[in-house]
Amino acid sequence: MRIEAKTDLSPTSLIPTAIIKAGGTLTALDVVESHHDRVVIDVTCDARDAEHAEAITAAITATSPHITVKKVSDRTFLLHLGGKLEVHSKVPLKTRDDLSRAYTPGVARICLAIAADKSNARRLTIKRNTVAVISDGSAVLGLGNLGPEAAMPVMEGKAALFKRFADVDAWPICLDTQDTEEIIRTIQLIAPGFGGINLEDISAPRCFEIERRLRDLLDIPVFHDDQHGTAIVVLAALINALRLVKKNLSDVRIVLIGAGAAGNAITRLLMLSGAKDITAFDSKGIINKQSVHIDEMRTWLIENTNKANKSHSLSEEMKGADVFIGVSAPDVINEENVASMAKNAIVFALANPDPEIDPNVAHKHARIVATGRSDYPNQINNVLAFPGLFRGLLDAHVSKITDEMLVAAAHAISECVTSEELNENFIIPSVFDPAVSPAVSNAVFSIAKKSEEK
Repeated sequence: MRIEAKTDLSPTSLIPTAIIKAGGTLTALDVVESHHDRVVIDVTCDARDAEHAEAITAAITATSPHITVKKVSDRTFLLHLGGKLEVHSKVPLKTRDDLSRAYTPGVARICLAIAADKSNARRLTIKRNTVAVISDGSAVLGLGNLGPEAAMPVMEGKAALFKRFADVDAWPICLDTQDTEEIIRTIQLIAPGFGGINLEDISAPRCFEIERRLRDLLDIPVFHDDQHGTAIVVLAALINALRLVKKNLSDVRIVLIGAGAAGNAITRLLMLSGAKDITAFDSKGIINKQSVHIDEMRTWLIENTNKANKSHSLSEEMKGADVFIGVSAPDVINEENVASMAKNAIVFALANPDPEIDPNVAHKHARIVATGRSDYPNQINNVLAFPGLFRGLLDAHVSKITDEMLVAAAHAISECVTSEELNENFIIPSVFDPAVSPAVSNAVFSIAKKSEEK
């Protein structure tokens, strides 16, 4: 905080007292300006969360009308100041000779080589290692339609994760349109400069059509991470959870709530891997043969889930279920629902930041609980999947992503947890496990090469 105060108030003692009374921990106090009648003080303190920080600020302001908090920032905002990315040249530009080869006239030879054979772009430009992370800002995290500017911090962060975990150069692109046709056409126009497209935070059902049509139009891989990244990690975690409780995917009864992009992709990948009994719910209730066919993805869910065409409530369906997967909203199930599940129940409450049920409550009855949060064990985090996946796609020069690659990525992640490590609080590896990204990359690369041989 930057605070201005009258000198006769002894602000260097009043302010620390106010912080301590408000429950904060003072870590630094610096007088940055001093005048005969006033001082400007920079104060740093620890707070529990954003609300606590606001309470500390209010406590300081309430101390005296002659104490003014001019500016407040926190470590998260400071980390984002000026953005999280920058560009570095890979080649030296110290002499005229360097310049003549990196730029004109030498670069002309490279242009001509690419014009003669476009495949040279992969070899002679950044295309071979570059992914566009693209959003229209229509579904930013769990916050809703915030627009392209507000989506930028997320896309920057995604690009930083690509670099950190797989040495992939990714760039955030936020489009100022939510028109499906404009998005498709814009991505098609910029695609020549990239080796892959990662779609992010685009609302359903538009995201399905955008991905499908781009996959048909482009000769580079197109991946909607909110769908398939989530599905990969859910499958990986469920493989290990079922291994721990000694149940087979083909035998368990699964209840899924959240029939959007992630829910649809999870259902598809689980069924592709052997799941036979999945019942899905949306905000209106159970999905069955009487549900409205909103789009082709909803039609697929209607035709492939709830084979018995049940019409009862979520509470009723939870009774005796082996697995619950939530990709929906906070507090949609309760303790009684989890208690009614089968023995050795598995609960994946993945709504972020607030899950479908308090994990501590779910743990009272479920043997295994996973969330999307980093402050609980068993975090279902897409960063386990997408960096290594794209590393493998780029290295193998893949043009189309297949379901087989997604399943292989999930198995690679699950196998990073050894039998000795596997327990109720460790069914999925840490995002910082250095073995994960190479394992996923190698698995995807291997599938790609086998497909080429066929």
